[in-house]
Amino acid sequence: MFNSGIFLPIIIISGMAYGILAKKLTIMAAFTGAIIALLIFIAAGYTGLMMMTTFFILGSSATSWQRHKKQAFVVMEEEKKGRNALQVLANAGAAAISGVVIICYPELHGLMLPAMAAAFASATADTLSSELGMVYGKRFFNIISFKPDSRGMDGVISLEGTLAGILGSGVIAGIYALGWGLNSSFFFIIIAGTMGNLTDSILGALFERKGMMGNDTVNFLNTLTAMFVMLLFTVLFL
Repeated sequence: MFNSGIFLPIIIISGMAYGILAKKLTIMAAFTGAIIALLIFIAAGYTGLMMMTTFFILGSSATSWQRHKKQAFVVMEEEKKGRNALQVLANAGAAAISGVVIICYPELHGLMLPAMAAAFASATADTLSSELGMVYGKRFFNIISFKPDSRGMDGVISLEGTLAGILGSGVIAGIYALGWGLNSSFFFIIIAGTMGNLTDSILGALFERKGMMGNDTVNFLNTLTAMFVMLLFTVLFL
């Protein structure tokens, strides 16, 4: 990692400008993301910032990919105006919590850094599995009943989408390994990210589909689940 924050303003301002101009983020969402990025950098340096940036780039690209095909199955509201501040918090809020803990309690650095990575891994896995699964999935199942179900519905998964999600978790785990060394955390981050992603689908099938829980809440809970799973792995095995 770099020891200086000289590139931080450039990265944050560039990210805000791109998000707003490309209509990936609303203005408020861009400022919210900038605050979270600053927290992540203070806590985890350029490696943490790279994990967040990679999630944003992969997530935005996957959401835009083959958009015309996905519009037949879901209403792409965030593509019209960009993600709002609540959506940014839902996806990156758990990682930000990890960052705040590290800043306030530096002695927990080794415990919370993998948890932050797991939160980003889960957010990345969720976005890639749902967005790419809709495009490349062949057979779609309800995660609770495992019966065939409609593409794009809450709680519906496909093999192709699930594999895309695992790959997304692997990318985040790889960035973590580049910054802090390749060890067993790499595999645990992938597992935690995948478990968070599956939690998203379970919550979607049980609660979101019935109108009992909103998408932002589901997204936050899936990243929070991944964070706690990684904390458990770290305490027990690392």
